[in-house]
Amino acid sequence: MYSSEDRDTYFTSTIEKLQSASLIEGIIQLGSGVIGYKDMHSDIDLMVCTARVEDVEETKNLVYRTFRNFNPLYIKEKQLRENIFLIIVFMGNSLEFNVSIVPTELLSVKSPLWKVVFDKTGLVSEKMKLENERFNHKLFKYAVQDDVVFEFFYCAMKLYKELHRNNLIYALKMLETMRDYTLQIQASNENKKLHQFKAYETLNPSFIQTYLSTYPDQITVEKLEAAAIILKELFTETVGQSEIQTIDHELRRILALYPFSNQFATK
Repeated sequence: MYSSEDRDTYFTSTIEKLQSASLIEGIIQLGSGVIGYKDMHSDIDLMVCTARVEDVEETKNLVYRTFRNFNPLYIKEKQLRENIFLIIVFMGNSLEFNVSIVPTELLSVKSPLWKVVFDKTGLVSEKMKLENERFNHKLFKYAVQDDVVFEFFYCAMKLYKELHRNNLIYALKMLETMRDYTLQIQASNENKKLHQFKAYETLNPSFIQTYLSTYPDQITVEKLEAAAIILKELFTETVGQSEIQTIDHELRRILALYPFSNQFATK
């Protein structure tokens, strides 16, 4: 495991090497490192900006070579969308880097946790300030998945059917998907960052306690049914606290066709 000094050393060395490259317009730090790393397991998140779209590919290769010189355990390259790449680096001491390569014109703000650490001409800071204003003026900063309420109830109906079939594996998959939808709504209610949100321990303690109670201590039809009942109640309560999500009358009628109460007593 790395120390805070190791992480700082790698961070400083990386910034120094990258900012000396002519292709790189600016570098932005993201995540908890902007305000002080959350703990000793926190990684380093960066955005490396190019002045021109046509320089993205070459810049990506440059970033890759830069980290290769650190003798990492592994480097994974991913294309997020056109002209935007992500390089994930695992160092030998377990430190992880997540470095996106993006043209300055495509920069966006998805969280208040960002800081420009290098800006060759001032364009990167200007663009980020503009995008930050747009972010702050959004009525709903963190959108949940489209039709999340319908999808929850659709999973609930499939779960009901699979319990009748004694198909416990598929039922477990549906239950976990329903949990994920519930988390999305709760995180949105608390104005949490949904994009790459992981700090679930910061959610409302009462919600956490009820949410964790939806994990059965045994994998049986009866236990999964009981978990589904708790989860449906939690989801309904969570949606009731939302400013953007509602459960319409038709969905409630459909769900009533698939009751979870004493349906599996003979199984």
